[in-house]
Amino acid sequence: MGAAVAERVASKTSAPLIDPFQRAITYLRISVTDRCDLRCVYCMSDDMTFLPKRDLLSLEELDRLCGVFIDRGVMKLRITGGEPLVRRDIMHLFRRLSRHIDTGALEELTMTTNGTQLGRFASELAELGVKRVNVSLDTLDPDKFRAVTRRGDLKVVLDGIETARKAGIKVKINAVALKGVNEDEIADMIAWAHGDGMDMTLIEVMPLGEVEGDRTDQFLPLSVARARLEQRYTMTPLPDRTGGPARYVRIAETGGRLGFITPLTHNFCESCNRVRLTCTGKLYMCLGQEDAADLRAALRASPDDALVTQAVVDAIARKPKGHDFVIERARPAAVPRHMSVTGG
Repeated sequence: MGAAVAERVASKTSAPLIDPFQRAITYLRISVTDRCDLRCVYCMSDDMTFLPKRDLLSLEELDRLCGVFIDRGVMKLRITGGEPLVRRDIMHLFRRLSRHIDTGALEELTMTTNGTQLGRFASELAELGVKRVNVSLDTLDPDKFRAVTRRGDLKVVLDGIETARKAGIKVKINAVALKGVNEDEIADMIAWAHGDGMDMTLIEVMPLGEVEGDRTDQFLPLSVARARLEQRYTMTPLPDRTGGPARYVRIAETGGRLGFITPLTHNFCESCNRVRLTCTGKLYMCLGQEDAADLRAALRASPDDALVTQAVVDAIARKPKGHDFVIERARPAAVPRHMSVTGG
């Protein structure tokens, strides 16, 4: 931990969350819904069956759980889904969580989105202290975008990104590298993103949940993508960390940053500081493992936070050293749950 991070952790009223490998847990990703208005081919089936709304934690319960984590040293919250902005009254949760930014207890409140709803919500998000968002966008070709998302309109997303930028929100583009789909336009996407002052991160396909087709047909190792990019760009490794698993380089020709998230070809577990909360109250200590703690039961068993706090502490004590993702035709999904369940 850096000095500023350590000082913030030390200032909390309760002991920080430390896992068995002496990693401080300072980053919580919260999936507020498993629903999405797109059906990206590597993330969901076209005929997804979503959770009944009665199974979801209420926004008030999500707020309460976040407060427990913040009290124990978490300094960064990322709201995810599914698509978080399709959840009804989701801005109520952002309004509640923003109070922790105002008090200084929370360093950052951010979000990952597909961008379809940014045009509606960007201004209010900025007012509530959301300073940056990640937008998942895999192609700048309108026809290809519709094919990858099965129903999306690229213009709506690009307009949403522009609205967010005008509101003062820093946008980072997340692109999944897809063999035979977008591999030939990655270099041009980088030029576009950096030309508008946006960082970009490339992500390998992750074997989460069964989807139509075979992920081995989609999988493009980022080592291959990087080698191709080096034919056009000069990359200098950076020590930068933004709280997530990306490793960054500076591209001389554009001046911008490019990140690589490589869960298969080179895992990023040694410095993992994050856990994931689902919209039903399950806490996953590792994206690539099935072990989870049921915080909903503890949350609803008592009006005070003692039980749920102990459940969180016990869960962190089980956090594994790392995941063991592998993509192969015999085992196309490392874990059965879809990415939208755990939070993208």
